[in-house]
Amino acid sequence: YKMFKWPHWRAFEWAVRRVGGLGRVPAGTDATRYRHLNARCEVLVVGSGRSGLTAAVAAGRRGEDVLLVEQDMEFGGSLLHDRMEIDGVESDAWLAATLAELDDMDNVRLMDDATVAGCYDHNLLTIHDRGAAWRGDEAVESFWKVRAGKVVLATGAFEQPMLFGNNDLPGVMLAGAVHKYAGRFAVDCGRRVAGVVNNDCGWRSLLAVHDAGTPVCTIVDTRGEVEAGLLEAAGERGIPVYLGATPLTARGSRGLRALRFAAADGSVRQVECDVIGMSGGLNPATQLYSQAGGKLRYDAALHCFVPDRDPEGWETVGAASGSFAGQNDWPILPCQTAPVRTGRQWVDFQHDVTVADLELAVRENYVSVEHMKRYTTAGMAVDQGKTSNLNALTVLGQLTGRTPGEVGTTTSRPQFAPVTMGAIAGNRRGDFYRPPKLLAAHDWHAAQGAVFDDYGSWKRPACYGPDRDAAIAREVLAVRQSVGFFDGSPLGKIEVRGPDAAVFLDRIYVNNVPTLKPRRVRYGLMLNENGIVMDDGVFVRVAEDRFLVNTTSGNADRVAAWLEEWRQCEYFDLEVVLSNVTSQWAVATLAGPDARSVLESLPGLLDLSTDSFPHMSFAEGCLADGTPYRLQRVSFSGEQSYELSVPSDRAVSIFERLRSAAGSGEVVPIGVEALMVLRTEKGFIHVGVDTDGTTNPLDIGFSGIVARKRRDFIGARSLARPNDQREDRRQLVGFELLDGDASVAAGAHVVTGGNGARRSEGFVTSACLSPTLGRSIGIGLLEGGFGRKGEEVLVYDGGRTTPARVVEPCFYDPAGERMRA
Repeated sequence: YKMFKWPHWRAFEWAVRRVGGLGRVPAGTDATRYRHLNARCEVLVVGSGRSGLTAAVAAGRRGEDVLLVEQDMEFGGSLLHDRMEIDGVESDAWLAATLAELDDMDNVRLMDDATVAGCYDHNLLTIHDRGAAWRGDEAVESFWKVRAGKVVLATGAFEQPMLFGNNDLPGVMLAGAVHKYAGRFAVDCGRRVAGVVNNDCGWRSLLAVHDAGTPVCTIVDTRGEVEAGLLEAAGERGIPVYLGATPLTARGSRGLRALRFAAADGSVRQVECDVIGMSGGLNPATQLYSQAGGKLRYDAALHCFVPDRDPEGWETVGAASGSFAGQNDWPILPCQTAPVRTGRQWVDFQHDVTVADLELAVRENYVSVEHMKRYTTAGMAVDQGKTSNLNALTVLGQLTGRTPGEVGTTTSRPQFAPVTMGAIAGNRRGDFYRPPKLLAAHDWHAAQGAVFDDYGSWKRPACYGPDRDAAIAREVLAVRQSVGFFDGSPLGKIEVRGPDAAVFLDRIYVNNVPTLKPRRVRYGLMLNENGIVMDDGVFVRVAEDRFLVNTTSGNADRVAAWLEEWRQCEYFDLEVVLSNVTSQWAVATLAGPDARSVLESLPGLLDLSTDSFPHMSFAEGCLADGTPYRLQRVSFSGEQSYELSVPSDRAVSIFERLRSAAGSGEVVPIGVEALMVLRTEKGFIHVGVDTDGTTNPLDIGFSGIVARKRRDFIGARSLARPNDQREDRRQLVGFELLDGDASVAAGAHVVTGGNGARRSEGFVTSACLSPTLGRSIGIGLLEGGFGRKGEEVLVYDGGRTTPARVVEPCFYDPAGERMRA
């Protein structure tokens, strides 16, 4: 961490960038097939060594539904290389018979080449299955989510390295790894093996390697006394043994040449070798156990952390529980740092963390295990400390006068082993990554020449025609001069029913809900608990106990879930039922001076005159052909406007009738971009564009409505804070450019001061070249904006400044006469 403080970062950034990472991200498309699967079982056995197989057989014989998962490509665990007798039978024969019995059980599923990657609440475990392809499945990799009634953890233990100088030289290996190469694959790791151990398991591996044909030239044991049988076995094989010895350093440059150690009598000796098989003891593989909430305790005799109390529904067996099959009858001597240069004694081989790094951490007072981990990055490599954490904790304890148990352990988190991003993603790629929602009349819009863009989760017409700017201008003028047609189907539609519907919504909206009369519409704001504008839209009182809430398109699902959460968790005493009917209804919006005449061409509608159906009115019924409809007279364009909702399966037929109602070409379809221009001209906000995570209703001109509401609502208390009532907050205003030929872009900053001392006082949130007004306009948030109307400011964008005047955000028909006509 100190590296990023001094010297200046840019002095070494180039070097860090060149060596950063563990590989290159492929540039092409991943052709591998992945899938997600879900399953449940009564017993999940993790690991297929002797203990795991025994547990699986016992559960299978009881008739329980068993899933046995093994991360290796073969079942058997250490039995594949460490032969022994089990119940008087050779381990190879016992393994074959056990697997055959399990394979014959219909209630047992065997899954090899698969890793249980993570454990979550209520015994939900994830499995990264890499063996699907060669088992004949369609996918190459599968990602399972398994709910288990009981988990038997038989994951074994990780052998730990020893600490001595140059212990990272090529040829320095774990004794168990040398044993596995020889016993399972018949591979000799070298010509002369020297052993450096502190436990009986290391002896067993070294003796097996010698018997496999690779000579072991010496065994250095840091303990002063070992079991007589081990000394006898070494003597029979002619292997020199040094007890109470201290490994000092591995000698060599590009490869190992010799081991240098201090004998018990203090003499320094050296043996030639090309392999060192080291074993610092075993540490149970308890990562999944810890993720499940299990607690560990330090066992001084075994010098490792073992499970203390199994979580509910868990059982640890075999080496995972600290039972090493009777191979540790003699205590282990904890690893000690060698009396040589600590900068060459590696603790974490993957992140190159040495004993010297831990000494520096202690000098810097990073003595908490979590602080030490992050300061040195010990245990943060790909293996997540499986072969480094125990030694790191031991050294930290020795440097601070504590036992490893007093030092404590770091937190184990998923994943247990690296999982490919493709497996986690599964089939969520391309269109499946975020499946687009299509309008009911999507194909119809395409036939009209629509150019589609993504708006939230919806694919909607941006405009109609290949020339984007010309199309938008044409569509805007059509609405202003005659009539335009807009598909508003994605607008959220949530039905709220029940005797307490008005009370419920009154607690949700800033606005006064109970005073709204049936068949009338009101614009409203929703706030979160912090008083920040969350969503806006109109709500309709269909009847005394029935409301229709309209939300913005992008927030439809979010608001529906949010309302349901409040209903269930906070207002559960109210009799209210919510129904999200967004996809059930398609919405045809007609806007413009001729909108009424076009809509009147549909037989069966009510009287649409202003006296009978004024602005902010609602009606429902059936057209002459029996099609049910809902009609709202509301406007987001500033023109006379009607939103006609019909069942989604009738969308195309109704749209086609409206499109041709006034003769070919007179009802112009408009896209989202034209609507954005229309609402900007009118000064209507778009939540999430003209507001941000700090905008409250007072900032956008709703102070009067807030002040008049006496009852409580979500966010009301937050609005009473002094910070929310400051007069210098960023407030909604309009910007009129003084140069009629200039333009401004959304995101431009309103600045004060000259070059080198500029300060941003706000920013433009929406801007456009208005076809109606013939000039560029914008609205935005400005510090103390309400009191600065008429002031001239500078708008900074892309390195140039443009003078502008602060004005009201409404540029078109400020009295609203056209939309009320």
